[in-house]
Amino acid sequence: MVLSLPVLRHVMLVLAVSAFGFAGLARADDPPQPRSEAASPAGQKGGRGGGAQSTTSASPSAAELHRLPPDSTTRQTLELPGRTLNFAATAGSIRVFDGKGEPLADIAYTSYELDGADRATRPVTFLFNGGPGASSAWLQFGAAGPWRLPLDGEGLSPSAPPEVKPNAETWLDFTDLVFIDPVSTGYSRFVASGEDARKSFYSVDGDVNSIALVIRRWLEKHDRLTSPKYVAGESYGGIRGPKVVRQLQLQHGVGVRGLILVSPLFDFREFAGTSLLQYVATLPSYVAVAREAKRPVTRADLADVEAYARGEFLADLVKGEANKEATNRLADKVAELTGIDQAVSRRLAGRFDVGEFRREFDRRNGKVTGRYDGSVRGFDPYPDSGSSRFGDPSGDALQAPLTSAAVDVLTRKLNWRPDGSYEVLNGSVEGHWDFGRGLNPPQSVSELRQILATDAKLNVLVAHGLFDLATPYFGSKRVLDQLPAFVTQRVKFVVYPGGHMFYSRDGSRQAMRSEVETLIRE
Repeated sequence: MVLSLPVLRHVMLVLAVSAFGFAGLARADDPPQPRSEAASPAGQKGGRGGGAQSTTSASPSAAELHRLPPDSTTRQTLELPGRTLNFAATAGSIRVFDGKGEPLADIAYTSYELDGADRATRPVTFLFNGGPGASSAWLQFGAAGPWRLPLDGEGLSPSAPPEVKPNAETWLDFTDLVFIDPVSTGYSRFVASGEDARKSFYSVDGDVNSIALVIRRWLEKHDRLTSPKYVAGESYGGIRGPKVVRQLQLQHGVGVRGLILVSPLFDFREFAGTSLLQYVATLPSYVAVAREAKRPVTRADLADVEAYARGEFLADLVKGEANKEATNRLADKVAELTGIDQAVSRRLAGRFDVGEFRREFDRRNGKVTGRYDGSVRGFDPYPDSGSSRFGDPSGDALQAPLTSAAVDVLTRKLNWRPDGSYEVLNGSVEGHWDFGRGLNPPQSVSELRQILATDAKLNVLVAHGLFDLATPYFGSKRVLDQLPAFVTQRVKFVVYPGGHMFYSRDGSRQAMRSEVETLIRE
């Protein structure tokens, strides 16, 4: 969770801006030797409680005022069908410092470690979501954690009870779990003030470097450096994931056995500017939404659409709108496949961006489709407006119960009570994110190739939902099809009924858990 359309458009506006480096970030939760207060900037200390005290003030530094509470570890028992899991749950944080030893941020995490396992050989998986600006709550309480909040699409509303229940599909049976909340998500926060700190974290490289650093520091802190390690990321996690694994390999001396990517985006170029590939990527998902309205759909039912998208459809797109014969042929075929009015399809030359499809698909009934899950529909609050002024019926309803559930688990079950607000999805992060890559939009395909080439034992699982209009599955399929032949057997691509959070569907969640278990037990 979760890439928004404004982010995709924003990328093109910032391509000329160079990315802020993160070279000054030195270590996490391990400050240098204490210095005197006089040698530190006003209101700052070089370490946690070290150094001489100021003779003029006994007030705590700004960093200490913003510090998260000490880590809290509790013993938990989970009763599940056919088994009982006993485990240690830790809610806490790791402090990140710059190269001068000044604290920058506290990165929150929640970890679950099964009792009785050999720590040297027990796998551990690090999970994060996307956004940028999303906490790890989506994967933790939707898919992999010990407790799950039912995410029932149209059946869930903002006022639904935020009651979690034991998750029969938790991954804890076969791997310990560490959920990471990047800065400004969940309870993670800056402890440094000033624009430079924000810039260093709110960038493609700075974000990746901070997450890799936190992973390494958690392994050291919990004596797990010899454990088999896995990384899992969702949505923008498709950009983060391969880059984090590469950073761990090169900068932190940490090898990763497997990479799990849930509804990922690998390459912003496919959805930016005038790229024709954006229409190729989205067409199968549009048709999946149309067919799901009549009967249950699997990916096998879309073989004809995938063949058309990569063949005649792409060929007619390339001919351009000036070729009326090709354009009308394309527009009429799209109308036939999606059920959208032929006149509308011809007006748009068969080139529907996601927002246009969402509004036009069921406009006759005054409804819009979800972006995270196109099979979910809700009322358009302004059905007669000439502009699009609607939210996402498949995503907006989830934020309130998910936030409340996360706070309840952390405070009541895990006994960790930070002050401040829990940010399940922080829109200000994406608004300030630096995607700058010169003339090249962010992509992780290069790192994906590198990590697969560097480690012949590394396996990758890529999982998508059929009705996801945020990161359409066929976009990832196109990317993976271009990988070298030597990695074919180590990259598995699966598609399930459902949307961006396809794991909200029981069958899809169960199937994904089985695939993840197979990957980790190999």
